[in-house]
Amino acid sequence: MTNETTEMDSMTFQSVSQADIPKGRDGKHKKIISQLLSDLSHLLDGSALKVPLDRLPDTKENIRSALSRAAQQKDLKIATSSNDEYLYIWKPKAGS
Repeated sequence: MTNETTEMDSMTFQSVSQADIPKGRDGKHKKIISQLLSDLSHLLDGSALKVPLDRLPDTKENIRSALSRAAQQKDLKIATSSNDEYLYIWKPKAGS
């Protein structure tokens, strides 16, 4: 018996191949965030997305936070605003 086998026998947790480890995180907001980012990529300069709050799967605060995290990961600058009915999302002009 080698030291490697002894160490493996004494492990508390199971080991897996790194190739079998999921890459990335599919959060509960993945679908809506992917849709919003896709729509943002098609916006013309000076335009904003107007998203009805009643079409969001969670609160505007939670969606805004998830969107912000996703945009940061993609090094994408975004701006948001909202009122009682809509969440507005746009790409700010450079330098603003």
